[in-house]
Amino acid sequence: MFCKDPIYTPKYATLIATFTALCLAVGKLIVGIMSGSVAVLASAIDSLLDVGISVFNFFALKKSEKPANSKFNYGLGKLESLAATFEGFVIALSGMYILYTSCVKFISSHTIENLHYSVGVMIVSFCVTFCLVWYLQKVAHKTNSQVIKADVMHYKVDLLSNGAVLCSLVVISISGFDKLDAILGIAIAVYIMISAFKLIRESVLLLLDRAIDPHIFARVQEVLENAPITSYHALRSRLVGNIIFIDVHLVFHAEITLLEAHRICNTIEEQIRALDTSLVWEINAHLDPYDDSEFDVILQRT
Repeated sequence: MFCKDPIYTPKYATLIATFTALCLAVGKLIVGIMSGSVAVLASAIDSLLDVGISVFNFFALKKSEKPANSKFNYGLGKLESLAATFEGFVIALSGMYILYTSCVKFISSHTIENLHYSVGVMIVSFCVTFCLVWYLQKVAHKTNSQVIKADVMHYKVDLLSNGAVLCSLVVISISGFDKLDAILGIAIAVYIMISAFKLIRESVLLLLDRAIDPHIFARVQEVLENAPITSYHALRSRLVGNIIFIDVHLVFHAEITLLEAHRICNTIEEQIRALDTSLVWEINAHLDPYDDSEFDVILQRT
């Protein structure tokens, strides 16, 4: 999201993913219809869904990057999590459809024709998907985009399913056991639905303002504990895309000047931001002359 190199921006990545998924979907759909392989057809349907998801993600990212305004004071960063949640539900639905189709194929007798075409298209699909996952992982590492992380998980599932389909087709060509195609389709469907549940869960937690990762939170606490302040309290955090929001109350000696307290506060904020420069930090520090409990005692005495 905040990457200087255009090729590693989330929007550019979604365009590449869209074009790649479209090409793979068309190729697998043609071969799947020709061969009658339920596993290849299931993979084709999954790729078609990838196209729709990637287009949706592109517009979600475009909207989420718009600056804050009078209506949305904190920006539209949560659109990324909404897009990822939507993607998870679509993946789950595709898994259910693949499961249904595979069960029907398993019960009924079917023979795979033009097996060499199916093997060829799955080899190409596996290699292309591998390259796409590598690229998306690099973008996710540079930007920490929730949508791209969801895409990485999604295409890793595709990579595994493509590899499994390829292996099954090779086994079928050797053994002639056509029902392995349907059995593998069932296994892929179950794996897809489990992955979708994990993705939905992670996205919903972000929509509910889940706190940042414990190890990053502990490092923030370490900075505060080593700072030249009396104490701190009301430390809170939440994550939106690659933006970390931190709220904290910093307690200073009552005699300190406002200028000096402000200088120390700026230093603390710089140290926190230096913990991970790939993230965007929004820090809201409130300066207190007393701890809240001490202040209550002072008010009772006056």
